[in-house]
Amino acid sequence: MHVTYDALKQFTAEAFVHAGLSAEDAATGAEVLAMTDAWGIYTHGTKLLRGYLRRLKAGGLRAKERPVLAGEGLAWALVDGNSSLGMVTSVFAMQAAIRKARQCGIAYASVRNSCHFGAAGYYAWLAAQEGLVGLSMANDKPSVAAPGSRGGITGSNPIAYAVPAGKHRAILLDMSVATVAGGKVYAARTRGEKIPATWLVGGDGKPTTDPSGYPEVGALQPAAGHKGYGIALLIETLAGLLSGAGVTHGVGNWLWDDGTPPTNHGAAFIAVDTDAIMPAGKFTRRVEAMVDEIHNAPRVEGVDRIYVPGEMEWDRYDLAMKEGIQLPPDVVTSLQDAAKMTGLDLTDLAR
Repeated sequence: MHVTYDALKQFTAEAFVHAGLSAEDAATGAEVLAMTDAWGIYTHGTKLLRGYLRRLKAGGLRAKERPVLAGEGLAWALVDGNSSLGMVTSVFAMQAAIRKARQCGIAYASVRNSCHFGAAGYYAWLAAQEGLVGLSMANDKPSVAAPGSRGGITGSNPIAYAVPAGKHRAILLDMSVATVAGGKVYAARTRGEKIPATWLVGGDGKPTTDPSGYPEVGALQPAAGHKGYGIALLIETLAGLLSGAGVTHGVGNWLWDDGTPPTNHGAAFIAVDTDAIMPAGKFTRRVEAMVDEIHNAPRVEGVDRIYVPGEMEWDRYDLAMKEGIQLPPDVVTSLQDAAKMTGLDLTDLAR
């Protein structure tokens, strides 16, 4: 299905309103999901709309609740999401971090009582859009093994950063601590395909190429082994332990349960105002120079360009704004389900 960005965002917002969200909160959720699709990250865009609608209908997400400041200091904030839509809570928290960083140079905002928040990179980008360095992260129900474990120890725990780069688009990295997204393993299971031995461990804790038992049996392998595991615990510390949110098995399964209980995901957001640390504009000029140096580095024969993180996504975004977004079949199927759940007409979405 070929769609415009604006049409996709409008459909998503209308679906959220139908599920009980205010027009403002629906617009926030739709912006996050549509932007993610425009970046070409289809696993975390409007494909997830169906799951959010299900939880809103069941009550695990509370459409009429709003995030609130549960505590704050000069350079920190604690946000209680009140089980509202995770994207709404996360935007609220990053905006708090940005506001406080402009006063103090650096600020941290933690979140409790939230849910799955989509793509971590969106919130880091919010800070970069304002000229600040941004970091965002969240915990999740365990699905990733630790070295030597026979099952999940941590969640896939995404972490993202964004750096304003002056004449260049913001440097933007969004990654999980797993070797591969769980959705790719599940898709291989659905298709009856084997997977690389680096993706999954079976019930015995050993690498397997058979995805047929996932997610009931086995766990994703951590990226770079003990390194990914170590980063996962850092995220668990800042997003879960320090926020008062659920930790490891205390986090609910937002996608696979019946949708009624709150999941109590945690999240954390950090903003750095570089102009508070060095003369205004100097940092951005240094980033520009670094990016130029990378672009001009010697390349392997046949390689036309060395990318910095985020450039591929920005290229896809520019193309999406110009020519529209080509949604993959699995995203279309999910949107068809969302249309049935809300009574909306999906045919109006296609170009």
